Amino acid sequence: MSFAIIKTGGKQYKVAAGDTLMIEKLDRPEKGDSVIFEEVLLVDDGKTTKIGKEVKGVRVTASIVAEGKGPKLHIIKFKGKSNYKKKIGHRQPFTKVKIDSIN
Repeated sequence: MSFAIIKTGGKQYKVAAGDTLMIEKLDRPEKGDSVIFEEVLLVDDGKTTKIGKEVKGVRVTASIVAEGKGPKLHIIKFKGKSNYKKKIGHRQPFTKVKIDSIN
């Protein structure tokens, strides 16, 4: 089974053909569009592993499945004796992609 490690949104992901994963939000994607990840760090085809300069020219293509927001995270700031309390919520946006192929 072949797999690759790609870098997008400041994070690294291990991907194989047919995988579905949630990555950092991409700029203006449309559902069904194709995305090409050119920053490939490692490729393994089951027999050989290529790293660094050997990976040059390898691309991972994916199609966009959905967009959304993650679960709500609550941030609470509190300072005792000074009557300071603050509650903030945050939902991180994401793009869900399905890996089509590793070329």
